[in-house]
Amino acid sequence: MTILGINAYHGDSAACILRDGKLLVAAEEERFRRIKHWAGLPTEAIKFCLAEAGAKLSDVDHVAINRDPRVNNFRRLLFVLTKRPDFGLVLNRIRNIRKAAGIEATLREAFPTETLHAPVHHVEHHLAHLASAYLVSPFAEAVCVSVDGFGDFASAAWGMGRDGEITIDGRVYFPHSLGIFYSAITQLIGFPWFGDEYKVMGLAPYGEPKFLNEMREVVRVQSDGTYRLGLKYFRHHNENVSYTWNNCTPEVGTLYTPELEKLLGPTRKKDEPLTQKHKDLARSAQAMYEEVFFALLNALHKKYRCDQLALSGGCAMNSVANGKVYLNTPFKKMYLPAAAGDAGGAIGAAFVLQHGVAQHDG
Repeated sequence: MTILGINAYHGDSAACILRDGKLLVAAEEERFRRIKHWAGLPTEAIKFCLAEAGAKLSDVDHVAINRDPRVNNFRRLLFVLTKRPDFGLVLNRIRNIRKAAGIEATLREAFPTETLHAPVHHVEHHLAHLASAYLVSPFAEAVCVSVDGFGDFASAAWGMGRDGEITIDGRVYFPHSLGIFYSAITQLIGFPWFGDEYKVMGLAPYGEPKFLNEMREVVRVQSDGTYRLGLKYFRHHNENVSYTWNNCTPEVGTLYTPELEKLLGPTRKKDEPLTQKHKDLARSAQAMYEEVFFALLNALHKKYRCDQLALSGGCAMNSVANGKVYLNTPFKKMYLPAAAGDAGGAIGAAFVLQHGVAQHDG
């Protein structure tokens, strides 16, 4: 069986080919387009993967994409009815969902000289993340954790992987997100581009966590180990923050409100120098991230009593925090995929299909 896995219409678009359960090839679209974090349908990556696998599109038995427009729709509707966000925000989300839902037709348009026989399977975003770690790990049993910005109306998911099955027991839903917290601080420090969070992680060692108390107002650890944002500091949940995901480098509008600038100081403008304050903000954001991250991991270890961890999601690209997992939690073994972010969702979606993993909610 040949499976084409895809991450499309989000940052780090990518493709992979599985044949009879073996990953033959995987590639990110940015490598061919020479545009960092390229978003859209990864046509060049698909062509490369097919060529490396010695296959044509007509040879593909199944297509898996790491988006499922059908999930969490009740929560989406409830959010719209109760929070009444800006209509433009709702419209933009609907457009993006339709893009993912219509991928079969888009694939046919992108490859007009080839025949697509394969059905397209939509895999929930965080299930794909969890699978990208657990289903390729050496573990028969592991606590599975995915943490990122957002995907399919959730920013995190966790559960247990046992004997090739994944049971999802909990999620953090929109609008609360550890990834959005880190991205907002990244923008405030003056790094506006999609994917700039690594600059904050790199800047942090040069500062001190002098703003940690203020950060605890921006994101708050809950008694069960989960987290919630101080929503007055953010725009993404009620204003039309611009997102551009189609055939370009991803672009994200300003995520925070003036309240965040009142709390932490003004945004560093283009070409303004990095001061010690900015370094202290970076260190404080990293310290806050780790406080939240380890609170979640420790709560999950206490819940499941399992010493193996399979970690994934865009936030799992925070290598500084990853390096402290053994020091700050009881976990004894951890598997972290090389492509922990959305690019790896293509691999995860394909493995979900290969293993016949249904989404089990505990």
